[in-house]
Amino acid sequence: MQQFRYNDTGQWFKGNLHIHSTLSDGGRTLPELAKLYADAGYDFLTRMDHWVASDAAADTTSYPLLWLDGAELDGHDYAGGYYHVVCLGHFEGISPEMGFVAAIESVRRQGGLLILAHPAWCGNSMDEALRWQFHGVEVYNHICHWLNGKSDSRAYWNAMLLRNSDTLGIGADDAHLRANNQVWNGAWVHVSAPELTREAIMDAIRRGRFYSSQGPDFKSIELVDGHIEVQTSPVRWIRLVGPNMHGRREGRLDSTSIDQASFSVPTTWEYLYLEIEDENGRRAWTNSLFTYSD
Repeated sequence: MQQFRYNDTGQWFKGNLHIHSTLSDGGRTLPELAKLYADAGYDFLTRMDHWVASDAAADTTSYPLLWLDGAELDGHDYAGGYYHVVCLGHFEGISPEMGFVAAIESVRRQGGLLILAHPAWCGNSMDEALRWQFHGVEVYNHICHWLNGKSDSRAYWNAMLLRNSDTLGIGADDAHLRANNQVWNGAWVHVSAPELTREAIMDAIRRGRFYSSQGPDFKSIELVDGHIEVQTSPVRWIRLVGPNMHGRREGRLDSTSIDQASFSVPTTWEYLYLEIEDENGRRAWTNSLFTYSD
């Protein structure tokens, strides 16, 4: 049965799903990262070091925010495609020696979420993006924007949504914070969850009950009498995005900002999500507004 994702919003918790520490190729320790992000208003972070399956619950250090578990895998698949994959969850038995394909299969068996990382930067084809039935994709990766401009993966996401309308669309920092790379706090997620615990945040992420942002905010997203009613921070454009050429928008070409819109729900679109854009071109986007998953 089709269900609307966003009417039952709880508290909104701000987090980042892709950062690196000194446990792999990052320049900051976990305590340093936690303080940096907590001071910037974050509620949680995810440990996403290369080929390091984290165990945040076993860490007795006191942190000013919540840590989630994860690992980033990279390598070639059986057809020669090269991938980086953000894996959300707690895993055992993951090592570079097992190879990329075996590691991906192990993560899936252990119930992890597989997020295709920065496919534009990796040069993935659309076939490669669809091949592994990833649970989501990084729609925007902030460090890739700084590195060479290959940060925007909306085309991949829309192709994946046509295959599976539950495909998650994520914004992330991918911060490394080394001496020659201090890029961070450029994209994040706001998760709607009843409480700030690993179980509650991960359950909400799995259900797609979050939005991603580079700056602007969604204040409320509701389904009322067959209409999507949305309130936002001041923005230039509010868009209802659908497959192929389908889409609707509210906004003006002059400098006037808006903070609300109403769209009737199309009945023939395979998926639809909201995207807002502020006067500086920074965007925020929901996941597909409807899901068939329980």
